[in-house]
Amino acid sequence: MSLNAAAHGIAEQLVARAAALGVDVLDTAGVRVVDCGVQARGGLDAGILVARAALAGLGDVAVLPAEGGGAWNDWWPDCPWPVVEEHSTAPVAACLAAQCAGWQVKTPGFFAMASGPVRAAIGREAIYDTIGMRERPPVAVGVLESARLPPADACLQLAADAGVRPEALTLLVARTASPAGTVQVSARALETALHKLVDLRFDVSRVRAGWGRAPLPPVPETDLAAIGRTNDAVLYGSHVVLDVDGPEADLAALGPRAVSLASPAHGDPFLTIFERAGRDFYGVDPALFAPARLDLVSVETGRRLSFGRLDAQLIARSFSA
Repeated sequence: MSLNAAAHGIAEQLVARAAALGVDVLDTAGVRVVDCGVQARGGLDAGILVARAALAGLGDVAVLPAEGGGAWNDWWPDCPWPVVEEHSTAPVAACLAAQCAGWQVKTPGFFAMASGPVRAAIGREAIYDTIGMRERPPVAVGVLESARLPPADACLQLAADAGVRPEALTLLVARTASPAGTVQVSARALETALHKLVDLRFDVSRVRAGWGRAPLPPVPETDLAAIGRTNDAVLYGSHVVLDVDGPEADLAALGPRAVSLASPAHGDPFLTIFERAGRDFYGVDPALFAPARLDLVSVETGRRLSFGRLDAQLIARSFSA
């Protein structure tokens, strides 16, 4: 099954349960737009389905309770916030080919960061030259992070870019400052780890499975504050574990290389960094993006190598600001 076909099945679940999930289903120039948190109230369950669709159904997503104890939060036993956890046994396809927010949607008066498997249908990003997985599906599904619902021209442009008829495109939309938007952005720790490996020129085809965890921020009133909190959650509060095959020496070398290439902005709250970049997400130093803690587990030997650490104090300041 293609990435987009799998995501389409999850989008159908959202539509079928629209009233219960608090989402609205709209027709914009023939494109099906599912409002999960712009004008609709949405909720955590809607956010979980949006995150799963962004992963093309190749990963599980859950919201775990605060202070739950047990093995699931051993990296932060006294975490006072709920935790978003994702897991995938096909992380390269789920995260790099589908989930990554690697496409911008721009039309007069509208901007959104686009993610989900519609990117594989568009196929213009350089990452596909490395991992393959471009596709020409009969249906396409995209996730838009935006404070506005997409107008007709943006919907039609996305359909044209993806090579599908307008009625074959489904767009799941939520603003960052919404329960669904906060969940789907926080469920990107695993994606961030894989992108860091790509930046370090590591062969990500060696990654067999992975899971990530990040604290779920309280939803603030403004999208700007939500952008700060959700990115702080991943950059300073997340934990990712990857099962990797091949030479163990390659894994040990990644830590020093990551430190040498780290962004000088690391350690500052993301909102401060974002303001310095003129509130342009794509103007932020790409080297900044990495999970707070990364564990690499050798498939052959079972040895675990750990890099980085969480910054609980920065997260506390960010979430209470």
